[in-house]
Amino acid sequence: MTDQAEQLRTATRTKGLEQAAYSNRQLAGQSRVLAVTSGKGGVGKTSLVVNLGLALSRLGYRVVIIDADLGLANIDVMINSVSRYNLTDVINGSKNIRDVIMKGPLDLKIIPGGTGLFDLANLDQARRGVLLDQLSELEDEGDFIIIDTAAGISRQVISFVEAADDFILVTTPEPTAMTDAYSVLKVLSDRGLKDKGKIVVNLTRNLQQGHKIFAGLSRVVQKYLPSMELNYLGDVRHDPAVSNAVHSFVPFVISNPQSAASTAVSRIAWRIASNSEAEQPFRRGIAGFINQLKGLS
Repeated sequence: MTDQAEQLRTATRTKGLEQAAYSNRQLAGQSRVLAVTSGKGGVGKTSLVVNLGLALSRLGYRVVIIDADLGLANIDVMINSVSRYNLTDVINGSKNIRDVIMKGPLDLKIIPGGTGLFDLANLDQARRGVLLDQLSELEDEGDFIIIDTAAGISRQVISFVEAADDFILVTTPEPTAMTDAYSVLKVLSDRGLKDKGKIVVNLTRNLQQGHKIFAGLSRVVQKYLPSMELNYLGDVRHDPAVSNAVHSFVPFVISNPQSAASTAVSRIAWRIASNSEAEQPFRRGIAGFINQLKGLS
């Protein structure tokens, strides 16, 4: 009953946000850059990225996903498409940024990262300028730019998270996932990142389990990383619709929009969109993201 009541509340709130989204995004401002990361692989991070992007698209926002997970880059597989080009082709000057954009459902745009973002520190000034100019064009393509990072605490991952306007850390109730999630938070805290962390608990049994996992993580953070503040975006259920979507190459937000997982992701999208409208003046946009990333590389 609790889950059903929450679904009804989410549907009501979402309808209001859908009506306001198109007019709100015409206001002067920049894209909001979100980095989505995890402490370990196998927690459903990329699936969340794709379906979250689609849920935001349903709310009327333009969404661009940059696939920066070189080890497990599979966003194209999830939408049953194959990428021919990536950001490396943009840096080399053989392609324009719009040439490498893959089109997904609901006008979702996906950019394969290749090694482009990872090679940023080694680029000469001219090629850095090319990449910055090209990526700056994404400001006109998306209200949200979502960076799907690799898992773990590599230098590149931490740099992406630091440079973004916000980051979303995905974990599961599995103890090792929780431990690795804390490791990510500790590294970020040590580097001075205090207040832009948002948590999603994936593969939960119910709403209560998600709250319990977040409460446990928050207690540990408050004890050992007292200057860091976490915000809870919500949980996503362990749902057959998710595995069915993987096998059918159709994201579950599209293939089964009434499923528990779809409802949960839609609720998370609503929360992100609502916070984004409130935090409009604090956005750095994609140009700010790249400039920050250059300084951190």
